Amino acid sequence: MEYVKAFVVGGLICVVGQVLIDFTKLTPARILVGYVVSGVLLTALGVYEPLVNFAGAGATVPLSGFGYTLAKGVERAVREDGLLGVLTGGLTATAAGISAAMVFGYLAALISRSSDKSK
Repeated sequence: MEYVKAFVVGGLICVVGQVLIDFTKLTPARILVGYVVSGVLLTALGVYEPLVNFAGAGATVPLSGFGYTLAKGVERAVREDGLLGVLTGGLTATAAGISAAMVFGYLAALISRSSDKSK
């Protein structure tokens, strides 16, 4: 049942993104930023935590989950370090994901072959 809940919630989050792509003039970059910001805002309002508890990876893997992780990291760092935690908490909480993205992006660049797409 856990997999079904994760699949349904993650799928619904992706459906919202696809609807935004199909029916608005928003660029994919703006939609992605909107997902991260919405994750932060929904976490601040206390709405995203119950969704994470219900769906697990279905709510934490999409970009809104990245915003959730940023917000939780800042919350924890502010509690422990005071106001300085506003600057350090988000990066500390997401360091593993950011590092993985950089390493795998670099590896993909090494094995990929660039070419002129206009031909």
